[in-house]
Amino acid sequence: MPPVVSEKTYLSGRELLIFAGVSAIVTANAYYVHPIIALVAKDFGVSDAVVGIVPAFNQIALALGIFLLLPLGDWLSNRLLVSLFVAGQTAALLIMAVAHSFGLFVAGSTLLGFFTIAPYLLPAYVSKRVEGSKLGHATAILTAGIIAGILVARAGAGFIGEYFDWRTVYFIAAALMLLISVALPFIMEGKQQRVGPETRQNYFSLIFSILAIVRRYPEILLSGAIQGLNFGIFLAVWMGLGLHLTSEAMGYGVDVVGYLAVLTLFNLFLTPRFGRWADRTGPRRARFVMACFQLVGVALLSFTGHSLWLLIVPIMIMNVCGPVMDVTGRMTFLSEPPDVRTRLMTVYIVMMFIGAGGASWAGTASYHFGGWHGVAGVALAFSLLAVGLAFLSFRWKKR
Repeated sequence: MPPVVSEKTYLSGRELLIFAGVSAIVTANAYYVHPIIALVAKDFGVSDAVVGIVPAFNQIALALGIFLLLPLGDWLSNRLLVSLFVAGQTAALLIMAVAHSFGLFVAGSTLLGFFTIAPYLLPAYVSKRVEGSKLGHATAILTAGIIAGILVARAGAGFIGEYFDWRTVYFIAAALMLLISVALPFIMEGKQQRVGPETRQNYFSLIFSILAIVRRYPEILLSGAIQGLNFGIFLAVWMGLGLHLTSEAMGYGVDVVGYLAVLTLFNLFLTPRFGRWADRTGPRRARFVMACFQLVGVALLSFTGHSLWLLIVPIMIMNVCGPVMDVTGRMTFLSEPPDVRTRLMTVYIVMMFIGAGGASWAGTASYHFGGWHGVAGVALAFSLLAVGLAFLSFRWKKR
């Protein structure tokens, strides 16, 4: 029987914005802990270095979940998968909210990471329902949604944690996920687009097919490594900020850490515009340019750490460059055949979160042993490597 190919229907601008909103809510769950990490450590009586295992295990579990679950997006209904993943996230959030031991909280956070697949399945789903010439813009719109989720998570969690209780943050997050679970059947197509014989593989063949796809598209390893470093910088700096700004030397509350995240608001307007620029310029050239600007911002961290107001300068630079590097990284493979995009996304995200898991721990551990300068040093090393790999990618493909 020949493969069944569903009729191509493109998303409207309104539908794209709805998906961006869904991406925001499902992404936010991983970032609530950033501003309240000092409160969590204090409540459970653990050190700065030990509390770093919360985001570290979350990111590593996410990488494992991506590897085991995301490839199913090339095989099963995306609507069904996203619904299941959202249910898993909701259960994990409730565990974190009621946990009365550090071990159970870590377990809930780790489970949350394992099921945080929807933000990475949705771009592949959307890429199949937009015109190729608008891929960069559509990817940037979804990325703007993710940025909005991170913004709301960090600013909102900081405020709620300071004036109410950090557990309230996770109860609210679980309620939002319940709303998403109700809305999903109405905004996603239930039909699965089958495009080739690979869709008839069993689960294990599907997983192992990733190796063949990597051999066919080796650049995905380079893009994944760059994004692993890029996201690692983001997490290391924000883990460090959560401890640095609430330290005795700085004397701020966790709400200030959240307010600092409001600077991300500019990205909601800038990232889609940079997406159009990347469509014209080429993703690899654009990524290298952004990596260089990011290096400038990271280099300023060590010199501005003594002042909240001066820290705004490097954070603004990094807030702009980081998401654009992610958009351009995804553009390097989301233009490949639709039947391999989800598995290419799997490799990209797994590498991203392997780097991020190590960076999450490095951010808190380097602060524990070296203070803010230790955090800045780790971020600088990551940024230098990212620039080198971005240059290598650009020279390899010339666009």
